[in-house]
Amino acid sequence: MSTLLYLHGFNSSPQSVKAREMQDYLQQKRPDIHFICPQLAATPAAAWMQIAAICADIQGPFGVAGSSLGGFFATQVAEQFGVRAVVINPAVNPHVLLEDYLGEQVNPYTLERYLLTEQHMAELSALRLMEPTCMDRIWLLQQQGDEVLDYREALEFYRFARVCIQKGGDHSFIGFHHYCAQIIRFLEL
Repeated sequence: MSTLLYLHGFNSSPQSVKAREMQDYLQQKRPDIHFICPQLAATPAAAWMQIAAICADIQGPFGVAGSSLGGFFATQVAEQFGVRAVVINPAVNPHVLLEDYLGEQVNPYTLERYLLTEQHMAELSALRLMEPTCMDRIWLLQQQGDEVLDYREALEFYRFARVCIQKGGDHSFIGFHHYCAQIIRFLEL
């Protein structure tokens, strides 16, 4: 049995729209694929330790998809575990982006309260791939209308990956459900 690991974004959860759409697609069309979508730890180093432990425990072939900060982590999974990845409106420099969010945070899905600190920005910076070798195994899904992230950063960073860029849209990646089958094919699951 193959596995799809789906990684949600910052202050999100397995209950996000894209995670649920992917899970629904798999239940209806590909019940042979095991779906894992963990509630990631709120802080970067803890989230990465959690993700790496899950990847190490997966038996058989797997692929990873991630949105926003989850896309950042999915890239790291592709690099370290040699698997294929789909990144959806990914955060390329989350250590810069999340500077604006320093301080108390509340995850709107889980209601978890935590403090986002400069130490967490350092953790994200340390996780950033400077010279990735996995671009031939990555598919970037990017919408230009992303109001949270500058889509040009993703186009530059993932320039050697497979790229799908759309005009309009937003950070949630409007119409994601139309890509579920293509994502599974790209991940070779």
